[in-house]
Amino acid sequence: MASKSHGIQHLLQAEKKAKEKLDEAKKRKVKRLKQAKDEAFVEIENYRQMRENNFKQKQSTIMGSHGNLSVKVDEQTKTKIQSLNSNYSQYKEALVQHIIDMSRNLKTELHKNYRG
Repeated sequence: MASKSHGIQHLLQAEKKAKEKLDEAKKRKVKRLKQAKDEAFVEIENYRQMRENNFKQKQSTIMGSHGNLSVKVDEQTKTKIQSLNSNYSQYKEALVQHIIDMSRNLKTELHKNYRG
């Protein structure tokens, strides 16, 4: 009977050691997963930063040339507006006088289809 209880004790100790080894293995696994996650996060951040820098560089290159175009278009627009304003000022009186003359010189006639 003593050997049976000794055998049971031996099995319980073996089971306890196995459980401890499993717990340690789980802890190592969790630690490795956390480490892998952290490394992946750092790698993702580095990649994102690299792509963002490339994008900003390309954007500044493209927008730099568009910026010059924008300034040129603004200047052309201002020039055209000034031209239109000067033409308006120049021909305003003549146009108003022409409209007044046309309204004074209307010939009133009955329409040819009017039966009165």
